[in-house]
Amino acid sequence: MTAIPPLHAAPPAPADAEARRAIAPVICYPTQALSQPPLALYAQARAQARPVSQCLVPARDAAAFRVPAGGFFRITCTGEPQVGDLNLFNATNPLERFYSGKTRALQGTHLKVGDRMWSGFPFLRPMATLVEDTLGWYGVDAFGGRVHDVIGTRCDPYTHWQLSGGDQYHHCCHSNLTRALAAEGLQDAEALVHDVLNVFMCTGFTPDTGQYFMKASPVRPGDYLEFFAEIDLLGVLSACPGGDCGAEHSSDTAACHPLLVDVFATPPQALADWTPPEPNGYDRSHGT
Repeated sequence: MTAIPPLHAAPPAPADAEARRAIAPVICYPTQALSQPPLALYAQARAQARPVSQCLVPARDAAAFRVPAGGFFRITCTGEPQVGDLNLFNATNPLERFYSGKTRALQGTHLKVGDRMWSGFPFLRPMATLVEDTLGWYGVDAFGGRVHDVIGTRCDPYTHWQLSGGDQYHHCCHSNLTRALAAEGLQDAEALVHDVLNVFMCTGFTPDTGQYFMKASPVRPGDYLEFFAEIDLLGVLSACPGGDCGAEHSSDTAACHPLLVDVFATPPQALADWTPPEPNGYDRSHGT
């Protein structure tokens, strides 16, 4: 049996270490070939859109809403700072759902106006486009923090159990989303819940350890994000139990507040020259 060598400290840097570090990076997924969202058309459609439904997401809980293709949905902070965790599904096929990892690769770690939320394989198409953001002024702070990330996975009771020494907590965003999705009649709801868009959340990575951090959200009462629905959508939003996520995110003591979702439908004539994006055109043969 081969002996396992003992663990050692990191080896010394090679003589050309700085030259290796100085190599310029390249973008993994150049996006010049992607079609750009027609924001001017969306703005014209929004001017003609009319409200069709409204949903108040309770604090430390979640709720579902539906948006027709070509419509809009707005998520609004109703009171003191509050962040939310958003899942999106194809309203007619829940197996097509938001893919935060590929969205992050294509759009960046934090969404801004004009960025799209992409669905997973084998569909890989835009599900929603961010068209308005009243926090667009925030930019990048001194800590490297930005708002609306597609980095964090969602707070969940499994990680909480590990880190708390065995506490059973049922109002993490993962559980909230699971309950709300089950209430829509979807079978095996927990397996459909996926990584999220962290609405209003301010996050980044520490420069020394590279750890994911959060800080108090800069969101104010009345601030909102608004999206154009590229396909028929089922959305599920959790009002995170961490409130503004300035201290912790699985808590019964953090101040938490409801979030409001408004849905708007667009008359067909306003989008006469627009069609929903088709599923990805790859033939799925995988070389076989």
